[in-house]
Amino acid sequence: MCAALMALNSLAIDIMLPALQQIGASLGVENENHRQYVITAYILGFGGGQLFFGPISDRFGRRAPLVAGLVIYVAAAAAAAVAPSFETLLLCRAVQGLGAAATRVIAVSIVRDTFDGRRMAEVMSLIFMVFMAIPVIAPGIGQFIMLFATWHWIFVTMAVGALIVSAWSLLRLPETLHPEHRRPLTVNSIVGGFRIVLTNRIAICYAFASTFVFGAMFGFIASAQQIYVDIFNVGEMFPVIFAGVAGVLAFSNFLNSRLVGRIGMRRLSQSALLLFLVISLAWLVVSLEMKMPLWLFIAFFASAMLPFGALGANFNALAMEPLGQLAGTASSILGFMQTFLGGILGTLIGQAFNGTVTPLAAGFCSVSVAALLMIFIAERGKMFQPQNPPVLGHITDLH
Repeated sequence: MCAALMALNSLAIDIMLPALQQIGASLGVENENHRQYVITAYILGFGGGQLFFGPISDRFGRRAPLVAGLVIYVAAAAAAAVAPSFETLLLCRAVQGLGAAATRVIAVSIVRDTFDGRRMAEVMSLIFMVFMAIPVIAPGIGQFIMLFATWHWIFVTMAVGALIVSAWSLLRLPETLHPEHRRPLTVNSIVGGFRIVLTNRIAICYAFASTFVFGAMFGFIASAQQIYVDIFNVGEMFPVIFAGVAGVLAFSNFLNSRLVGRIGMRRLSQSALLLFLVISLAWLVVSLEMKMPLWLFIAFFASAMLPFGALGANFNALAMEPLGQLAGTASSILGFMQTFLGGILGTLIGQAFNGTVTPLAAGFCSVSVAALLMIFIAERGKMFQPQNPPVLGHITDLH
């Protein structure tokens, strides 16, 4: 269920990619790079909304705020389907992201309510595997809809999917936040919670590391349609190629869930980041030296996605681990950083698109260096330390 909640976010982004060109033409968008704002508006609403839903879920529990967020998501998706202008569409997308923020915050909070240590990282990896598997099929769904209908029906599809997940959550989701762990919804409590999260060195540094690597991914998503269609002229094969690389990422998350219990979150994620940096640097050097053919671009990008699966889930779990009593607030702040700040970073990478893949390669290389610096600060220079002993089972029982 948590994976399905997280998947709604991935669906809202990736199902749009094949339709960006048609949306731009339909709503009179002249600058091709401005079509990326359909993605950016959602990500910014999604990031900002998490600051609201975190403290709310720590006060009222997980179920009620989740339902409220899903209602907003469905309503905004339905409104976007009939948006008369590009500006109205962007507003609807921002509101849709606001509602989706509840799904992200609460899904992570539920996992933190229930698991700890390496077990939490394993569960987060499985959830991220589904989250990352959606890009395998979402662009194909969008392309299929475009064969028989206009882009408006893509938003209808999103609304229907959210309704199904809403019904499932209402019927099956137990309340995972125990009454004794609820925090008062006061200014002092909220500010105090924010202060605890923002002053925890390990949590904030790993949150920044996650922000940087997700910024690279957002940059790719924003410019993927232009790269595959405008540079490499893949046409209707775009969803197939996109799905293939996304499949590598989903496999990487599954592999991480199998390895993290044996190797540990720190050793695995830090090693993966170094590999990610080496691959990104090689990709940048080659892109500066030659006009990269499609097969070589896919080879570099797929290679970068293999270690990427050990970054997002583990960095997120490491950031959340010391903040168990503030799971909702912590999840909201960390999620805000990863999506809002990561979205801005991804927008900068996407807007740098110049008809080549060099800006994307440079973005990947830069964020990996920045993430490595954050980890170095978090660990006080002591890398690859097995500081997370295996933890078996649940901290608290769902029932």
